[in-house]
Amino acid sequence: MKKQWKGKDLSDQLWECGRATTVNHFNRAMDELKKINEEAHAWVCKIPVNTWAKSHFSGRAHTDCLLNNLCEEIDKCEGLLNPIATTVFEKIKTDAAKYVAKYNGAGKYYVVNLNDQSCGCRFLEITGFPCRHVVCAIWDKIENGENAPHVDEWVHPCYRLSTWKAIYFNKIDPLNGRSMWPKSDCPFTLHPPKHRTQVGRPKKKRRRGVDEPNSQAGRLSRKYLAVTCSKCHNKWHNSRTCKG
Repeated sequence: MKKQWKGKDLSDQLWECGRATTVNHFNRAMDELKKINEEAHAWVCKIPVNTWAKSHFSGRAHTDCLLNNLCEEIDKCEGLLNPIATTVFEKIKTDAAKYVAKYNGAGKYYVVNLNDQSCGCRFLEITGFPCRHVVCAIWDKIENGENAPHVDEWVHPCYRLSTWKAIYFNKIDPLNGRSMWPKSDCPFTLHPPKHRTQVGRPKKKRRRGVDEPNSQAGRLSRKYLAVTCSKCHNKWHNSRTCKG
């Protein structure tokens, strides 16, 4: 619809039609849509109403969502790892393809020990991601016909999609209003700490980062510029520190 008709009024009215929960409200919203644009109204009428308007939903699925963003997000989550970990690990595997593994025997390589899952660079121990050295060693072990888990299974479980989903599995139940809370048996009242004004003039400007330029709003920094006194007109001091 955005490709054929523009305008915020038309868009807002279409959402009004979709959010209407009763048929009467839906019909009135559709009449307003027709007043704004008859062609757009005729185009919308060709779409089955039970697929986009709440007023015609069956009630079998209880949801307040009119979009498919959740479905699109779930479709992106494939494989063992979550999307962010997948992106990071793909970069590591791309770098590992440039390396050649040198086997030292007994599950050990030049800088990698697959027995205790360690590497000389300590990237695996610190981040939980197999480094490019470990990935190269695992690929070499698989190519030689030895049994080894898939490289994705060497990633720490905290990056796995199953763990990512388990974090959001439990829901927090809502509470009643304050009037429904039980009274506390605490013998004294807890008050917030007293506010103390800090010493010195309060700062009005935010702290800039180390790599952030020192100029703001087109004003250049005065660093390395020679200061001229307005009293004696000599340099390297101002009128406050002038002794002349």
